[in-house]
Amino acid sequence: MTLKYKFNLKDIKLEDFKVYFLGLFKSVLPKKKIKNIDDLKSFIQKKSAWVSQVTLYNYLKTRMGTKYVLHFDNEVLLSSINKAKWNIYSVALQDLTLYSFSYLNVFINYKDTNKAHDIYNEILNSEIHNGMPEDIIIKGKEKFNDRLKKVDWQTYYNTWPFNESALTLYEWAPIADELKTLDRKIVLNSMILKWDNIKEEFKKLISF
Repeated sequence: MTLKYKFNLKDIKLEDFKVYFLGLFKSVLPKKKIKNIDDLKSFIQKKSAWVSQVTLYNYLKTRMGTKYVLHFDNEVLLSSINKAKWNIYSVALQDLTLYSFSYLNVFINYKDTNKAHDIYNEILNSEIHNGMPEDIIIKGKEKFNDRLKKVDWQTYYNTWPFNESALTLYEWAPIADELKTLDRKIVLNSMILKWDNIKEEFKKLISF
């Protein structure tokens, strides 16, 4: 999830956009079964990164037009995009973690929901070397701890489980407020629809 300070075509690294481009072909890629906690952590991390990047970049592309890449020479804009992607990702991780453990609790009778806390913190800690800002990590952990205190594992999976990340995309996308107001329903729905695909994939792959 690393972005360069100057977004020139010649400087693009494969890892910067592999999540974005592989997502376009994910339907034909082999799917790994989720058989244990480590597999679950990997699934949560990869899918949260994919949803965060695809929804943010697609929104920017839509609003900036066909020459949207040229706008990334603006370092102020790039800084805003970088901050946005990490904030969105931190909440996307929360939503998918809570959804996954709620689903496991209800349908697999998995009771060790404390693992949700461990997985979320381990993923955030692993992102430090990728440049995730410390203040976003701290804020993410505090927010997740607060959500854990309130979550109902028996119902969360079926009660707008990805609403927080959709609202975070809307809040942090570096688009003028007057335009975002017009886009609100479309932006929220775009993320929810992508999460719907992830939910179906999760159900097919879970094999605890």
